[in-house]
Amino acid sequence: MNHKTLESLTITTVSSSSYECTITVDCAVFGFQDNELRLLLVKRAIDPFKDQWMLPGGIMDEGHTLEESVNNVLFNLTGIHDVHQEQVKAYSSVDRHPVKRVLTVCFYALIKPENHPVIAKNYVSDVQWYSLSKLPKLGFDHDQLAVDALHKLRGSLDQNLIFGELLPDKFTLKELQDLYESILDETLDRRNFRKKILQSGLVIPTNEKKIGVKGGPELYRIKK
Repeated sequence: MNHKTLESLTITTVSSSSYECTITVDCAVFGFQDNELRLLLVKRAIDPFKDQWMLPGGIMDEGHTLEESVNNVLFNLTGIHDVHQEQVKAYSSVDRHPVKRVLTVCFYALIKPENHPVIAKNYVSDVQWYSLSKLPKLGFDHDQLAVDALHKLRGSLDQNLIFGELLPDKFTLKELQDLYESILDETLDRRNFRKKILQSGLVIPTNEKKIGVKGGPELYRIKK
């Protein structure tokens, strides 16, 4: 079943004479805080995997698209709402859920934690931001979902600058490099990074300086 087919489905469960398959959505929500990329996790309050951490996720609502369902799930479990998300991939292993057949489509979203206070709701007992270097073992197959979502995010850096809310509207090249290094988990050469970014045409100068910072570095914004 390809993504196009999945996106056209508006029912929660697909059934046939031999089996039923529930369709769910999961979302890896990344935030940039204290110069570090973090992942939002929820602690499940019900079985299976009770008291284990995982990505926010839930059943696709009847009559809703996958994208609408992601926003509904995030709001219903964490209070986050109206965030842009990108699709990662679909997962259909027959044993990915211990109770029933479940096909899930994973997304990722990029937000500023300070702009989205979170609260545990419904079948979630806790919500926390975790450093990528200190992630706990996740329930279901969410370890793989989280890895794939980060890989998708890293891959997008070579093509565009879809950073959601991770950056302010106007930023310095150092702030942009700090974000790149956090996502890629590696140190980049300052001169080569600036050259590559400026030659890409993806950012443009604002002709403004950052106030309150030594040297008054120039501010840039992402080209629309």
